[in-house]
Amino acid sequence: MTEMVYGSMPSRVSEPVIPRWWRTIDKLSLVAVLVLCAIGLLLGLAASVPLAERNGLDTYYYVTRQAFFGVMALVAIFGVSMMSPAMVRRLGVLGFAITLLTLMALPVIGTDYGKGAVRWISFGFASVQPSEFLKPGFVVLTAWLMAAAQQVGGPPGRAYSFGTLLLVVGLLAMQPDFGQTMIVLFGWGVIYFVAGAPIPLLAGLVGLVGLGGMLAYSNFEYVAKRIDGFMASDVDPRSQMGYATSAIQEGGFFGVGVGEGQVKWTLPDAHTDFIIAVAAEEYGLVLVLVIIALYATVVVRSLIRLTRERDPFTRLAGTGLACIFGVQAMINMGVAVRLLPAKGMTLPFVSYGGSSVIAAGITVGMLLALTRSRPQGEMSDIFRRGR
Repeated sequence: MTEMVYGSMPSRVSEPVIPRWWRTIDKLSLVAVLVLCAIGLLLGLAASVPLAERNGLDTYYYVTRQAFFGVMALVAIFGVSMMSPAMVRRLGVLGFAITLLTLMALPVIGTDYGKGAVRWISFGFASVQPSEFLKPGFVVLTAWLMAAAQQVGGPPGRAYSFGTLLLVVGLLAMQPDFGQTMIVLFGWGVIYFVAGAPIPLLAGLVGLVGLGGMLAYSNFEYVAKRIDGFMASDVDPRSQMGYATSAIQEGGFFGVGVGEGQVKWTLPDAHTDFIIAVAAEEYGLVLVLVIIALYATVVVRSLIRLTRERDPFTRLAGTGLACIFGVQAMINMGVAVRLLPAKGMTLPFVSYGGSSVIAAGITVGMLLALTRSRPQGEMSDIFRRGR
């Protein structure tokens, strides 16, 4: 009777968790993420060895740490991807609450490591960047509020989410961290758009973001310096952008050869923000295109699967997570080829950094959980029911 009414087979309650997870997961997206992790280790071997030598550390110090972070990210991916949408919502809201409180405490307990921005909490042996973990939680919370607002008699979720957005943006701007601020704004805008926001309202919000950018340019010297450098007709060959541009040009189509690149010896952030320059120099355009295709695979396949999802929260949260994952990769690579001003943004799963890699693992784990095939979970079932 259930199949006749709802048009779907009832779930197999007795099926073990792991076989059910494997049957319903988006396997191609999972493989793409695993390949990205492998590429991150490969490029870490090339980019981080010179840094370890300059800092007087063991040759493979950073590679070993990256491998450890990668294992933790994989644990997060597999663990979170087995959760139900309800569990993902609980995890996201709880994670957001914890990271929000941590962001509020950063002016007191945080450190800037001499970079002028208080973004990290140091534990001596390691450090944590709370804003990396804030993003997936914020997306899930926003999706939950906006989905609730679509229900008859539901709360004013759009207003609540907008108030939360202002709070988060204010805390990130205080650090300052305008790169993460832009991703948070983008994620909120995407979810609001999918939830049915009026176009004039979105246009007005874009205008406010532009105004905020102008204020940042006028009041923060390092922001003005980065934008001026981006707008300049010539690139200083001794700047980070100059080194990265030269490395990409030298790499050509097939690269200069494994271990033959020079940018890793001159660029201080070659293992983090400019890791794509190392890939382009040593392995050429071929590897760069492979990396782009892997990110596109995760984002596009996730969005396609979400178009069949009828649950508003799952659809909104999944779309937001897929888009912030993809846009962070776009920003990192866009900066390296001088399509965007420098943002200090890592390349998910490829750049070195514990907070970045583990937070990306949580983000992708949530995304894989929300895009799993579920009985009676597709939009087409609604039309079948109406027959």
